[in-house]
Amino acid sequence: MKRGSCHPGGRANLAFLQGFIRHPEQVASIIPSSRFLERRLIEWAGISQAGLVVELGPGTGGTTRAILGALGSEARLLSIEITPEFVNLLQTHPDPRLIVHHGSAEHIRPALAQYGLGAPQVVVSGIPFSTMPLTLGRRIIGEVWKSLPPGGCFVAYQVRDRVATLGRRLLGKPEVEIELLNVPPMRLFRWRKT
Repeated sequence: MKRGSCHPGGRANLAFLQGFIRHPEQVASIIPSSRFLERRLIEWAGISQAGLVVELGPGTGGTTRAILGALGSEARLLSIEITPEFVNLLQTHPDPRLIVHHGSAEHIRPALAQYGLGAPQVVVSGIPFSTMPLTLGRRIIGEVWKSLPPGGCFVAYQVRDRVATLGRRLLGKPEVEIELLNVPPMRLFRWRKT
């Protein structure tokens, strides 16, 4: 198995490239996240301490696999993906802690309810806020915030800073880090709900 992939060989990487070509507005990059970005994301989001994590835009599952590697044995991961081809790939992952949901990130609360899950301690997002309509981006951020309990954490990893601009009014100013060892380099934005 390739590092950062849920699937044997180059199938996931090919699916990622095809997804980018078919739906460039829904896929943030032409290649999956680097292991350096995955490590920083896991640490910065506090994944290992979370009982429930929601991942928005898991793509072909590289970050999903990294999250599962850091989660406790009793924790759960709800991955919400809008691209059917990616959903099909993700559903082949054997980890019983993983729930793959086909749908839009703006429906995070109905998705949690559908699986009988409570409030997540962490929401991680790789969806490209810079390519979506502003109203949709604001709606997603608002729904993420409503889904989090006090002390919950929202981390978005993005090429551009539109998520910070969209989130500033509702969530305040984010903490920001940059991971240069990724193609392209990624910014990580973090908000904690007080």
